[in-house]
Amino acid sequence: MKKLNALLLLLAVSSFNAQIISGTVMSRNENQPVPYVKIGVEKENIGTVSDDKGHFSIDLSGFDASRKIKIEVPGYEPYAETVQNFRKQDKQQVFLNEKTKNIKEVSIKVKKLVDKNWGVNTKTKSVLYSVNPKFKKEDFLGETALEFNASKRSKIKNINLNIASYTSDRPVLMRYSIYSEKNGFPDKNILDEEITVELTQDMIKDGTYTLDVNDHNIWVQGKFFIGIQFLKEFEGRITISAALFRTGFLRKFYSDWEKISLAAPAINIDVKVDKSAKNIKDETAASGDDLEGLIPDMSQYQIESGNSIYGKNDASGAYLPLKNTKLYYEVYGEGDPLFLLHGNSGSIQDFYQQIPVLSKKFKVIAVDTRGQGKSTDTSRKDFTYTMFAEDIKALADKLGFKKINIAGWSDGGITGLEFALKYPENCNKVIAIGANAFPEGVDERLASHMKNQLLVLQVQNDPKKFDEKRLVKIMLNEPHLTKKDLGKIKSPVLVIAGDKDVIKQDHTEMMAKQIPNSELKIYKDASHMIPFEKADELNADIVKFLEK
Repeated sequence: MKKLNALLLLLAVSSFNAQIISGTVMSRNENQPVPYVKIGVEKENIGTVSDDKGHFSIDLSGFDASRKIKIEVPGYEPYAETVQNFRKQDKQQVFLNEKTKNIKEVSIKVKKLVDKNWGVNTKTKSVLYSVNPKFKKEDFLGETALEFNASKRSKIKNINLNIASYTSDRPVLMRYSIYSEKNGFPDKNILDEEITVELTQDMIKDGTYTLDVNDHNIWVQGKFFIGIQFLKEFEGRITISAALFRTGFLRKFYSDWEKISLAAPAINIDVKVDKSAKNIKDETAASGDDLEGLIPDMSQYQIESGNSIYGKNDASGAYLPLKNTKLYYEVYGEGDPLFLLHGNSGSIQDFYQQIPVLSKKFKVIAVDTRGQGKSTDTSRKDFTYTMFAEDIKALADKLGFKKINIAGWSDGGITGLEFALKYPENCNKVIAIGANAFPEGVDERLASHMKNQLLVLQVQNDPKKFDEKRLVKIMLNEPHLTKKDLGKIKSPVLVIAGDKDVIKQDHTEMMAKQIPNSELKIYKDASHMIPFEKADELNADIVKFLEK
């Protein structure tokens, strides 16, 4: 009998601990159900969302009786109760008290108000925030947010969400929240009323869903966060565009917010504001990720180079089969051999302004470095500049050249210096454009950018981006040319950089000082993109240097 009583007691305790609590969330003032309410355990990523009639079920198995259950809904006072007391609510109604609304009159001179747009505007389809109900439920029901910082009092008119793709068998239920800030993270929801939307495909215009919140009279100033959460499962998938190297925020139910430095969701807002107001978050990008002014817009040159014949000229192109690679190159002109070596992730076509000029004086051999352009690489090894230099030696031997000149841009310049060190008897002269001797010679902003980029690629783990990952790694980890190494270079070297280069100017000057037979030229009003920006000047300098 004692054993039976003990067993019954054990079963009762187990049943109590594993109890699934069900109920209905109600408005005490209106005695009406409150739909789509988040019910969860404080500081945990476990919870549920009530349905359109306020009904819910939550599994509290294993939670200590003293833990807190939380319910937070705009327009209602926060609800908090211990797990022990909440279990007593099983099959009962849970009542929320409405907040007393304090309507404040906002006085602002109409003549000073202007329309502005702040936030992340990208519509990329390659960097995405994915919403897929087939993944873990707690992940699907998580919330993402973006930080803003208004310098002056501003009224939010529209909240825009850039959606790259939408597939669903039914309208997709979304909740919008606006949070105050505390210690750099979202804190309290400042909305006086719930904002939910049933999103359908036809509501998305030109890749953007625009939510008009003008009538909600939302005024903000200082730091705040726009949050978006998907509340109801559906068959399908939604992808939201995201901006790399911008900081976003994530949380699951009532767990702590996490700062995500890899990417931020493409949320932006239309505001009505004083014309002098700024979104400070836009004006000051996250530390290390502000590349504005460091790398200018090169789209014009990229279009022009893509429209040129170079890099795809079957009449002058050929392949050299080597171990793990087929090295693609093109040959133009006659005279002393001049190898043109492009920068990281570039190709032959980057020299579209150099080849037609230099081929009038020299035999130009433009090369796609392995794993870039039309050159392949089937190995799984990390790239090295020594490996690249060995490829150039093999190609020079194949073409029957005893001595060659090299004009290399960025990575190509480093390869040229490695070639001069490894094969001094085969190297005539080197022009190194925007090259560095070791990783610390690169501007810290670009280095930080590349570290984030590598982290993203590692998280994505996309086999198609394996070469891209190797190309980022080589920039972060190489080269390792010491001052002593530079002092061993016997070939004449023309060291070139821009006064706004991503290579630090004192680093460039150090290189020129350490190389015994070198010349230095710093181009004025030039970035790292000298072959694009200063093509005529560069061509003239190369010819002059090689003809000495």
